Amino acid sequence: MHLHADLSQRALLDTSTLAWMPSPRAGVERRLLDRRGEEVARATSIVRYAPGSSFERHVHGGGEEILVLEGIFSDEQGDYPAGTYLRNPVGSSHAPFSESGCTILVKLQQMHPGDQQRLVIDTHRGSWRPGLVDGLEVMPLHAFGSEHVALVRWAPGTRFQPHAHPGGEEILVLDGVFQDEQGSYAAGCWLRNPPGSVHRPWSEAGCTIWVKTGHLPATLGPDGSEA
Repeated sequence: MHLHADLSQRALLDTSTLAWMPSPRAGVERRLLDRRGEEVARATSIVRYAPGSSFERHVHGGGEEILVLEGIFSDEQGDYPAGTYLRNPVGSSHAPFSESGCTILVKLQQMHPGDQQRLVIDTHRGSWRPGLVDGLEVMPLHAFGSEHVALVRWAPGTRFQPHAHPGGEEILVLDGVFQDEQGSYAAGCWLRNPPGSVHRPWSEAGCTIWVKTGHLPATLGPDGSEA
């Protein structure tokens, strides 16, 4: 399956309007954002676990990155409530489940094999730092090479200067309304701006976004791995 798999193209989805697709496990459903491959794939998805559902133990050959959006996600190493950011590195394995149900953002097969740090961050306890302009606050979550992941909080009326993304940018709007020259994006909107893209973002109403930059390769190898 190829879905928004051309990383040189901009992608925009309102995830709240997408159909839930079944996974191989009963009670676990997915909204597909981008995908290159079949069941084992380079993929970005919103995944919903019904209460009491689980997934069998599996290995993350290309790593796994998670942001818990609602509920409590769990595996044999712990419970991760809404607001938790996790990274399971290349070669790791687990058997995830959710007793009470949860919704998570999941990115698969997109980690550098040298990035072997497992992370579990409770963003509700994280520290906000001043951003580059007044009204902007940043909570750094991870950095490796050119890749940077953070939460960014925009006070109402905050505007940022025009800037380029040499390694691309990916955004999930968590609350409020994020804006740029191409439109307005409410909570639940997912954007992917390709390598070399330029924009001038702002937020009239204020918002919080999950943002990842510097991670998009110019091309993918024939097996879907980053070239």
